[in-house]
Amino acid sequence: MEGFYTHLCIFLFLLITWPITSVQGQGTRVGFYSSTCPRAETIVRDTVQAHFRSDATVAPALLRMHFHDCFVNGCDGSILLDGPDAEKTALPNRLLRGYDVIDDAKAQLERECAGVVSCADILALSARDSVVLTRGLTWSVPTGRRDGTVSLASDTDNLPSFTDSVDVQKQKFADKGLNTQDLVTLVGGHTIGTTACQFFSYRLYNFTATGNGADPTIDPAFVTQLRTLCPENGDGTRRVALDTNSGNTFDVSFFTNLRNGRGILESDQRLATDASTRTFVDRYSGTIRGLLGLTFNIEFGRSMVKMSNIEVKTGTTGEIRRVCSAVN
Repeated sequence: MEGFYTHLCIFLFLLITWPITSVQGQGTRVGFYSSTCPRAETIVRDTVQAHFRSDATVAPALLRMHFHDCFVNGCDGSILLDGPDAEKTALPNRLLRGYDVIDDAKAQLERECAGVVSCADILALSARDSVVLTRGLTWSVPTGRRDGTVSLASDTDNLPSFTDSVDVQKQKFADKGLNTQDLVTLVGGHTIGTTACQFFSYRLYNFTATGNGADPTIDPAFVTQLRTLCPENGDGTRRVALDTNSGNTFDVSFFTNLRNGRGILESDQRLATDASTRTFVDRYSGTIRGLLGLTFNIEFGRSMVKMSNIEVKTGTTGEIRRVCSAVN
């Protein structure tokens, strides 16, 4: 029996530390900058860490920005471009933060190895480093993306929305080559970060004409708690943790909350009630026997690798921007 546990511990260690590189985009690979800019990943990591020390909320902000970048024209850093009609001006992107972190890392990389590291790769690496800083597991990020030169607010219509049904969510992810498990896994990124009252308070008041008037999928005791945080006709910009009681730690409590009717966003809560997605929610929250937490953390890395290679630009496509907010 002692030998069994020894082998089990070794197996778990390998699961955690083994690079997640099985799914890579054409032209991207782990260690792309090993000879052209060996300190690239270290510089990005140290930059994210420095900003995180002064403002921990930058971690979920960078993770969300990478997600929003990849779902519009692929993972090409187009979300970083300035302009009157650029992606960052679209309604779903107006509350994105963390641009200063990317700009800081880019400036340092330009001093270290000018014209080598793309803004798109900086964003992908920053998302991984943000998860690690909030106690999630690491994964190997394939790099070699090049930066896009087009950024239009009108292209953001396919971004997932907080009111989307499960079928709509599944279709939006499928359009990007991501399956149902990827959907639930990546939404699990909501285990860190916050949202504003304006995006969910409609679920708390006059949602139905029966009961307490709230969305019936919400735990009644939780309704009372949320109404205190977001009073009717109150400040719609007030921020509330997406993962109650664990909003700063990358863990599985987000899925436990969904299972208990304590999801904040309507689109998130629906994942726990639809038969096609509930299996994954149950698996990650520990309802189905397995390695609680470890399974989610490993699968999150795998799904992030898949997502970060959506429609990537490599080779001679795109460019390596000198400044992330403007094309060369």
